[in-house]
Amino acid sequence: MITLQRVAHVFGTVEALAGIDLDVGEHEFVAVIGRSGCGKSTLLRLIAGLLTPAGGLIEVAGTAVTRPRRDVSVMFQRPALLPWRSVLSNVLLPIEIFGLGDHRDRAHELLELVGLKGFEKRLPHELSGGMQQRVSLCRSLIQSPRVMLMDEPFSALDALTREELSLELQRVQLEVPRSVVFVTHSIEEAVLLADRIVVLSPRPGRIHRIVDVGLPRPRAFGQAELDEVSRELRGALEEVRA
Repeated sequence: MITLQRVAHVFGTVEALAGIDLDVGEHEFVAVIGRSGCGKSTLLRLIAGLLTPAGGLIEVAGTAVTRPRRDVSVMFQRPALLPWRSVLSNVLLPIEIFGLGDHRDRAHELLELVGLKGFEKRLPHELSGGMQQRVSLCRSLIQSPRVMLMDEPFSALDALTREELSLELQRVQLEVPRSVVFVTHSIEEAVLLADRIVVLSPRPGRIHRIVDVGLPRPRAFGQAELDEVSRELRGALEEVRA
């Protein structure tokens, strides 16, 4: 579904990414982890078409990425909801932008899926941070994207809410599967959610190792079977720190 070949990017004189080769399959969940400044978010923006690579090729569904695509959604660290629009209207915003017709029934289905049935008319300031991110997740799903790009979407939340939403995302992915690239700093989050975990080296970001999780879903935090994968991932991160 996603193909990157020798992808590189530069900000001025700063080499952010170099020689990235990666394939993400259909409905595969790939997490990207590494130290701050290693180019994780840059990689996501390149796949989204928000940045143009300095070198290499990026394709989604066999077509070169040259600009943002309707079948690729992006979810950032902050929910970025429009404060004057209701929950339902915020979810429907991409539909209005792309002129895709009436998706109100689908919006209601998604809000029910994430536990927000009955909150359709609320404004963002009436919601908790976790609830706002659920709305943002629905907004990312509303146009039925083939690819979801998620840039530390739960990092600003408290630990308990973050775990709750990670489990919620796992459930949504099981019910509405997509190809996902998920940037995180959390080992536990990556191991819970991903099929494979890409470890990036410090700047310029290169793929140091790809760790296969290989465990059935659903998974749970604290599950003993995840410990071995977590240890392998910690070892890989220690290697790039050395």
